[in-house]
Amino acid sequence: MGLLIFLAQRSLATVPLLIGISIVSFGLILAVPGDYVDGWVTRTMAMTGQSRLDLQPQADAMRAAMGLDKPIWVQYWIWIKGIVFSWDFGYSFFYNLPVTEVIGTRLPRSIGIALVALIVGQFVGASLGVYAAMNQYKIGDTLSTVFAFLGIVIPKFVMALVILYFLAFVWHSPYIGALNSAQYVLQDYWTFGKLWDFFKHVWPVLLISIWAGQAYTLRMMRGNLLDVMNAQYVETARAKGLSRRRIILIHAIPNALHPVIMNMGTRFDYMIKGELEIAIVLGIPTIGPLILGSIGNRDMLVIAAIFLIVAVIIVIGNLVADLLLALLDPRVRQATLSSKS
Repeated sequence: MGLLIFLAQRSLATVPLLIGISIVSFGLILAVPGDYVDGWVTRTMAMTGQSRLDLQPQADAMRAAMGLDKPIWVQYWIWIKGIVFSWDFGYSFFYNLPVTEVIGTRLPRSIGIALVALIVGQFVGASLGVYAAMNQYKIGDTLSTVFAFLGIVIPKFVMALVILYFLAFVWHSPYIGALNSAQYVLQDYWTFGKLWDFFKHVWPVLLISIWAGQAYTLRMMRGNLLDVMNAQYVETARAKGLSRRRIILIHAIPNALHPVIMNMGTRFDYMIKGELEIAIVLGIPTIGPLILGSIGNRDMLVIAAIFLIVAVIIVIGNLVADLLLALLDPRVRQATLSSKS
């Protein structure tokens, strides 16, 4: 019962946050000078040689039809009302499709890649952190530290460019700029063959995201475990004659994991941003290239919808991290419940 109350309180606390995020994301996008019609006017002038004055009547009519002539707060109300009551994120001006159709195929790919990278990266980072802590100042600790810092200091787009060079000019790989081979493109159901083919296309994204993501977790887990191993209750466990293996697995690691689990929500944000950056460099059809293209085309509703959905996913990720932390340590939920009472 206490866990359900904890979850309900955390969920209710996210509502005003999401409202604020929707207002800020929509306002910032529309506050940028120019809109889709301005981009259309510029392209039409370049292709036809007409002047801006000649195109002004058409531009005014397009703004009225798209609702771009309304005040920002009216546009926001129409947009958010459609999302809340009918799951309608608006219409893409450039693609001439509902926004849900434009991002519907790309968003699950980005989320899936980021989620796999997060889970594997956290596991690899925590495991290497335990190994480094148990071998403090030895060669294994040094190698792990170097491995971690390389993942932190090397920009992800540089890693992507290096891998892209090897894929294109050294290995002559056919798996560039796509998610599946030709034989699986029209297959609308997943098989083991299609899944394996998918991983052959996206492994550079996963490799870079996991390497960059595990680095911070490795350093955090190493430091936490070293602190815990010097705690009083660990000394007491040693005095009682418990084996080193039992002390580490039962007493030390679960307590050292608290900050790692608490940090998972923010790391998911990092993984999504990393996936976007890498996908743009490698040309993989996920959300990253779509955001870049929509910014260039000034397709505002697509950008606003992506920002809002990603923000909701990150908030959910933080909520899941809070729930896992509460499951791992009952003191967390008890502290939350007592502060609300």
